[in-house]
Amino acid sequence: MASILRVNTLTDASSNNSTAMSTINQGTAKAWLHAIDNAVTGDDFNIASSTDNGTGDYTFTFTSAMGNTLFSVTATTNEDSHTNMYNWARTTSSYNVAIRAADNTFFDKNNGSVVHGDLA
Repeated sequence: MASILRVNTLTDASSNNSTAMSTINQGTAKAWLHAIDNAVTGDDFNIASSTDNGTGDYTFTFTSAMGNTLFSVTATTNEDSHTNMYNWARTTSSYNVAIRAADNTFFDKNNGSVVHGDLA
């Protein structure tokens, strides 16, 4: 039978610079993805599915739900320097990302996003 090792803190190789496991857990991304025209590429974490709501408007559904709707979403695209990314619809099970050009029209672009917050 394999034994389970549990720790409350981690330290570096010289046993300095200890960090509590709770800090590490709180500071890690709870979900992230890379999408090409809304198709999640398989390079993701905690993303169950994606929905194309129309041009430049996507919803991503979590595999494991968030604990509340106060989580943070950082979204980006590297396709155009005049791009605005918006996140306005959040539930504990999903979030929305919209991509708009400088003239405020929606358009499809490759995108990525990261979610920080508490899991349920």
